[in-house]
Amino acid sequence: MANEWTKVELYGQNNDGDPRRYTVASGVAISKGTLLALSDARTAAAAASFTQPIAGIAAMDKSATDLSTSISVWTNGVFEASASLAIVVGLPVVSSDVANMIAQATSTASGAAVMGYAMETAADADVINVRLAL
Repeated sequence: MANEWTKVELYGQNNDGDPRRYTVASGVAISKGTLLALSDARTAAAAASFTQPIAGIAAMDKSATDLSTSISVWTNGVFEASASLAIVVGLPVVSSDVANMIAQATSTASGAAVMGYAMETAADADVINVRLAL
């Protein structure tokens, strides 16, 4: 999958990334490393907008034919992610309008859309470390 998120370090009490379970659509495939956003109460789907509240990173693959309606997501750690446009080290990041990519947050970004901060400066399409803190 293009632009997937790759775990570098997981944090939390058990160094497991503080996983949370979310409801997902039964007939949808989700690859491990996909950035997920909240689409309804405790329901997640692939993120694709600057304004979406972030659920976390898919911690497992989910097949479109497995009839499963839940997925575990990581919410705490350091991950490699692809930048959409330039990002300055230390500034907050949000989901980009390009699937599975990040962008530098603007002053109008809601707290729910901010997922963490850039641990490196990035140019467009660079892969950088991001501190995910949800």
